[in-house]
Amino acid sequence: MSFRPLHDRVVVKRIDSEEKTKGGIIIPDTAKEKPQEGEVVAVGPGARNDKGEVTPLDVKAGDRVLFGKWSGTEVKIDGEDLLIMKETDIMGVVEGASLAAAA
Repeated sequence: MSFRPLHDRVVVKRIDSEEKTKGGIIIPDTAKEKPQEGEVVAVGPGARNDKGEVTPLDVKAGDRVLFGKWSGTEVKIDGEDLLIMKETDIMGVVEGASLAAAA
C-alpha cells in the first residue's frame, strides 16, 4: 500500500537512537526517550495561501529532519511505525549527514 499525505503534511520515519552513551553506558529500552530525528518518507503537495495558490513544502522525501518531542501522530502503515505531522512541526533539516552512517 502507498500513502500520500495531503496539504502540508509530512510522513516521517524515526531514526533509532544510540543504545550507549558516549561514556559507554548501555541504556535500557525502558529508559530510552523516543528519538527526535527522522527521515522524511513522503510529503504532501503544499498548503494553500489566502489566494488559493499552493505553496510547496521546503522538505522533500529523503531529508533527515529534527522535530519536537510531542510532534505528529503515530501511525502504523504496512507494519512500519511512522509519524504524520505538519511541516511547521519540523524544526530543521540536518544537512551533510548520511543516513547510511546513522544505521
